[in-house]
Amino acid sequence: MNSRELIKALFAQEKTPRPGMTYDRGLIHDFVGGGPGNPIGYEQKRWVEGNLEYYDDVWGNIWSRMREGCQVGEISRPALEDWSQLEDLKLPDYDFDAMVASYRKAFSEHPDRFRLAGMSGWIFNSSRYLRKLEIYLMDMCLYPEVLKELHRRMAGIFEKNIRAAGEAGADAIMFCEDMGTQNDLLFSPEMWDDYFKDLYTELFGLAHSYGMKVMMHSCGQNTKILERLLQAGVNCFQFDQPTIYNMQWLSELLRKYKALLWSPVDIQKIMPTGDRKLIEAGVDEMLKYFDGMVIFKNYPDLPGIGVKEEWDNWVYNRVLEKASS
Repeated sequence: MNSRELIKALFAQEKTPRPGMTYDRGLIHDFVGGGPGNPIGYEQKRWVEGNLEYYDDVWGNIWSRMREGCQVGEISRPALEDWSQLEDLKLPDYDFDAMVASYRKAFSEHPDRFRLAGMSGWIFNSSRYLRKLEIYLMDMCLYPEVLKELHRRMAGIFEKNIRAAGEAGADAIMFCEDMGTQNDLLFSPEMWDDYFKDLYTELFGLAHSYGMKVMMHSCGQNTKILERLLQAGVNCFQFDQPTIYNMQWLSELLRKYKALLWSPVDIQKIMPTGDRKLIEAGVDEMLKYFDGMVIFKNYPDLPGIGVKEEWDNWVYNRVLEKASS
């Protein structure tokens, strides 16, 4: 059973010789990821002013970061500073054939792996950057109609992404929407229904029509909308903080919808401790609740969360040890 067959078997709830695994540094990695490439005419610009580096993104936002700090930084100037600019806002334009070619080229590098098509953004995540989060959250109360128009325009871009991924033979699409804080959602479940439910359901249905699974990353506490997301068509959640949830409740919910969890051992409460017994117990707990429905991964920026490679290797080796026992 190669990597692609193993992940497909997990989604089908069939027996596999081990959990799924996506680890870097030359370790087992069951996925091959690809993206749509750059929009037509886009080349990123970067410049330095003092101790800050500035750069633009495909949406026209300007970001800033400390030169010796984190890799991403924060929005310095959003592309949509005022709703009067919406009519003339130029969203990224992708060439369909170029997107298909970009996905295919990436997938061809590891034909035995599960083919994961990254989206160029998603509705909430991309829209909130265009406005800045604190402004966007006020928009949800003050300007519902223009915000929904922006969402519809966004959805058109991601529909094109999904069709290109399907034509390229992807096995799943992947997108990121950080919708929670440490304790709760950034907005009410009813607002999720109003602003996102229909568009999500439509886009997920399109992905499913190509035979692709839907995989979603989201940080924070999203308990109140997880079932809504599963009903809309999510097939796998990628969480980095699984212990923010009641693990038994989460496992029962995922089993109900035949969905998977793709996650490291919790990067907030467990991995940064450097406590080998606690870290290995974290693996055991995940296998206890999510056996047959889990894909283990490592966090891509270990120094950024204060974790040494040695600690990460404890997880990797424990997973393989438990699989062989």
